[in-house]
Amino acid sequence: MNDLMRDAESLLGKSLSDGVDRRDFLKTALGTGFAAATLPVAAQNVIKTDTAGLTAGTITIQVNGQDVPVYRAQPEGKTNLPVILVISEIFGVHEHIADVARRFAKQGYLALAPDLFIRQGDPTKVASIADLQRDIISKTPDAQVFADLDAVVAWARANGGNGDKIAITGFCWGGRITWLYAAHNPAIKAGVAWYGRLKGDVNANFPRHPIDVAGTLKAPVLGLYGAKDTGIPLDTVAAMEAALALGPSKSQIVLYPNSGHAFHADYRPSYVEADARDGWRRALAWLMQHNVI
Repeated sequence: MNDLMRDAESLLGKSLSDGVDRRDFLKTALGTGFAAATLPVAAQNVIKTDTAGLTAGTITIQVNGQDVPVYRAQPEGKTNLPVILVISEIFGVHEHIADVARRFAKQGYLALAPDLFIRQGDPTKVASIADLQRDIISKTPDAQVFADLDAVVAWARANGGNGDKIAITGFCWGGRITWLYAAHNPAIKAGVAWYGRLKGDVNANFPRHPIDVAGTLKAPVLGLYGAKDTGIPLDTVAAMEAALALGPSKSQIVLYPNSGHAFHADYRPSYVEADARDGWRRALAWLMQHNVI
């Protein structure tokens, strides 16, 4: 199962437990566009981070003639800030991803969440899973993503960010990118990958996967995975751990036995509050341990 289908499947849990037909749920939630994916599970589960004390909003960075929107959140009036790149799921930079950026900003970071699908389209306006896979995800090459992130890093350095303290974190599709970009850019000092795919087919757009860079990865990456994630088999997690052990990065993987995919996504039925909170605590501690704060 690819990242796209896995994210869609994780939306099914609550609907099925409530007695709603699986096909009807998919038709309702996904058939009218992926904006439906951002609906909350329940109001009490959705974390809302305000902008008090922050400078927050969308900026634009030009990359090879393309304007790339980037959600930026940072402590107001501060400079020389540690930087964290926040990489979205397949659903793009919606409110949850912006909220995660604000959470990091409250911890003292310059947090930047770029729209990495801007050239291919808007995931929230795609009519179906098949269309999203065909028209956006499969046509967003890793090389393009890396170039955009390189430009975001350069902007951060020129706009109040500390170039010696740059980290990356991402969710699902963004979790895979976290591993790969940490290997791509030596400026990355640490990363936190949330349930990103580790293996997969290779082609011109996706020439490598995390398992392929594990042995040479230098930046330490913390991987946070759910043991019940049906889209990321445990044998691939074990293989990644074995490959990491042979390399110099001292990366680690934490496996949550009671969680499946997208357990951090508090706006979705997949959310597991205890593990999400533990993962967030571990993420902040990991970045502090590796001097990215």
